[in-house]
Amino acid sequence: MVGRNMVGPLVDRLAALSPDMVIHSDMARTRAIAEPLAQRLGIASISAPLWRERDFGAWEGKSWHAIYRMTGNAMDGMIDDPCHFRPGGGETSAELVSRIVKATSALPAVRQVVVVTHGGPIAARRMIASGMDYAALPQYIIPLGSICSLDMSR
Repeated sequence: MVGRNMVGPLVDRLAALSPDMVIHSDMARTRAIAEPLAQRLGIASISAPLWRERDFGAWEGKSWHAIYRMTGNAMDGMIDDPCHFRPGGGETSAELVSRIVKATSALPAVRQVVVVTHGGPIAARRMIASGMDYAALPQYIIPLGSICSLDMSR
């Protein structure tokens, strides 16, 4: 319910940016923002699966607290072993970052693009821009419903 209540205000704030293009992960929760935004602006909303949230495998949908109760400090592997640790059998941190590098390079060369995506991809893109320190990855996660502006030249 909290997420649904954020849609209208987020669409208003994003529309004020007057983007040339709207891209979203192909997930329903990003489409719910991207499609009304694109419709309001009279532009296309483009689905881009590369912008999906990180694949957490069997951990998907569980709270961090529940995962800790089940696995102890296993989640530290996302930072301590970013190239090999697969949370819940899902995607490594390095795979997430590699995917976001591809997603970023596929962005069109227009004045402004709004990408409606998830915390993991945003954190990965912010980490890439700051110098690729996997230990800092959690610091780059932004709060739900936030708007983050990135200079794509970095």
